Amino acid sequence: MKVTGIIPARLQSSRLPGKLLLAETGKPLIQHTWESASCASVFALNDGSEPNLLIATDSLQIAATVSGFGGRVKMTGEHPCGTDRIAEVVRKHLPNSDIIVNIQGDEPDIDPESINKVAQLLIDHPQADMATLCAPITDAEILNDPGCVKAVCAADGRALYFSRCPVPFMRDGDRNSRLSEDSPWKLHLGIYAYRRQFLLYLAEQPPSPLEELEKLEQLRALELGATILIAEVPHRSVGIDTREDYARFVARRKVA
Repeated sequence: MKVTGIIPARLQSSRLPGKLLLAETGKPLIQHTWESASCASVFALNDGSEPNLLIATDSLQIAATVSGFGGRVKMTGEHPCGTDRIAEVVRKHLPNSDIIVNIQGDEPDIDPESINKVAQLLIDHPQADMATLCAPITDAEILNDPGCVKAVCAADGRALYFSRCPVPFMRDGDRNSRLSEDSPWKLHLGIYAYRRQFLLYLAEQPPSPLEELEKLEQLRALELGATILIAEVPHRSVGIDTREDYARFVARRKVA
């Protein structure tokens, strides 16, 4: 079973332009993510016939930076989303990879075990098309924030729905009283594993009605009838979205 990780990377970002090239730690942000992801043992399943981890970008600046620190990079055309970008790379360059893991470029502290876990879901469950992760929500601010996507799972780990709303809705009682370690609310984490053929199929489909309402790509897969498995991890990795996020990351690295 060949597992390949792809980090889609674009230069511009609405809240923090050029963030992947910020280098106040002495390394660009994209290099931190690369180094963390490289520690995932699941990539050792790759037999060496194809890269086990690469960065996909349409930016010559990012490509030059990645090549400078010894990372593998593939240039792509412009794409509206990371899924389309990795699909182009898979279609053109990865004919033999069985499972593709989509890793966010702005998560420099991503836990390699999270990468292992999401890939292992597809290795262990051949009937599944996709896999992703979630973490318990124990904070009311996160629960009510539409920027924090909530996942609803069946007892067997199948994804039932994803929403920007606090679902499931608690009709009776005090919602805050349930924000504990056994919280019924799950935060969706932005890491995916795909079977190669399903990824290519998904990228060819138009946006679905629910996807356009919620602006969540994973709803396209559910509306197509896909089986998405979700595993829970204790904590989420912190993405870098704002200048303040990056300043906190730099501070943590200085302490370490």
